[in-house]
Amino acid sequence: MGLFSSIMSKIFGKAEAATPSAPTEAEAAAPAASSATETPATPSAPVDVNAVLAELASKAGQQLNYQTSIVDLLKLLGLDSSLEARKQLAGELHYSGSTDDTATMNVWLIKQVYAELAKNGGKVPEGWAH
Repeated sequence: MGLFSSIMSKIFGKAEAATPSAPTEAEAAAPAASSATETPATPSAPVDVNAVLAELASKAGQQLNYQTSIVDLLKLLGLDSSLEARKQLAGELHYSGSTDDTATMNVWLIKQVYAELAKNGGKVPEGWAH
């Protein structure tokens, strides 16, 4: 599973866990049988990404600027925020710039992650996804 898939699982999984009605075992197994290499299934209703992240941030025990920092977003989700991990994410999301220019790459990554979350069923605040 790639890093972006992990991001989606952490955010959409938290939202699904908060939903009162969980799918039955048969319903949960059916989509998984279609393909093990697919990215996580998009939710049927838009997931309020900000609400999920704000809840995680309230329990984080430290101030994280997850709206504008890819490093802080990854930390908030309990994922690897190392330069290597961010370069991997850049590759997954088809970043065409130099990964040696980490400041530019990081700015692009945070915007692209939120844009991809929006494309995959996430509701993100205006200005988060460009």
